[in-house]
Order: sequence, then structure tokens, then C-alpha cells
Amino acid sequence: MDKFPVVKPYSNEHQAQVVDLILQIQQQEYNIPITKEEQPDLFDIENFYQTGHGNFWVAVFNDQVVGTISLLDIGNNQVALRKMFVDKDFRGKRYNTAHLLLDRAITWMKENSIKSVFLGTTPQFLTAHRFYEKNGFTSISPEELPENFPLLQVDKKFYQYALN
Repeated sequence: MDKFPVVKPYSNEHQAQVVDLILQIQQQEYNIPITKEEQPDLFDIENFYQTGHGNFWVAVFNDQVVGTISLLDIGNNQVALRKMFVDKDFRGKRYNTAHLLLDRAITWMKENSIKSVFLGTTPQFLTAHRFYEKNGFTSISPEELPENFPLLQVDKKFYQYALN
């Protein structure tokens, strides 16, 4: 039995669990009116995220997906951080799932000469805001986003993390 989740690259075997985890958090936990049909990227992760300087990882604990994170290549050695979700039972210091996921993504960015990562999030995700800020992300205005940043309708708060 694992003590901590293991972060590994996404593969098709994880698809149903990824969709279930993300929808449960969005719809049940945060009452965000978004459907799986409005997120076609979840059904084509390899071609949407795992291309160019992008990737998608899952945190797995005892064969169950308990977290996700992805980087979407937006060109110019920049990426958008997307789909960062952690099962509520795996948040916090006990399992450190969010840190494991973010550390893996940052390592990937360094290995792939990424200059900066941008993300958009919803106002409801206050714990996520604190997490990003504690981990070196800076709050920015929508006007500071790169031209090619994929804006989502639900995103109202934006962050940037610059790599050295």
C-alpha cells in the first residue's frame, strides 16, 4: 500500500477516473455549472495536452487517480497551467498531492526551457489562490496574459510564474 500518491504521465487507462475526479470537484464541490461536453479536452488529452511543450500528469494512490495537472503549450516557450485538481481527501500536508503535482510540472518546464506559465482560475477556488501564491505565482490582470492564452469563461483570476 502506498504512503503517498505517485505522479506519472497521463495514459488512456486513466481517462474515466480523470473525468470523474474533475467533474466531481467542479460540479458537486464548487457548484460550477460546467459539463463534460464543455470540456472536450478531457476526451483527447494526448492530442490536446501531451504535444509540443505540453503534458498531463495524474497523481495515483492505490490505483485511484486522486489528482491532475496539465501544461498546455501556448507557444513562445510559454505554457498554460490547466486542470489542476486534487481530491479533497488528498489535499493538505498529509499527502502533499498538490505539491507533488506542481513540482513535477515545474521540473518539466525547466527540462523543456519554458520561460513562464500562466493560469486562470475561478473566484471560488480560494484555497487554490493561496496555494499558487505560496508557491511563487504572482497575481496578474487579464491584460497581462499572453495573446495566445486560452481564456475560459469561468476564469476570472489570473497568475503567472516565471522560471529562471
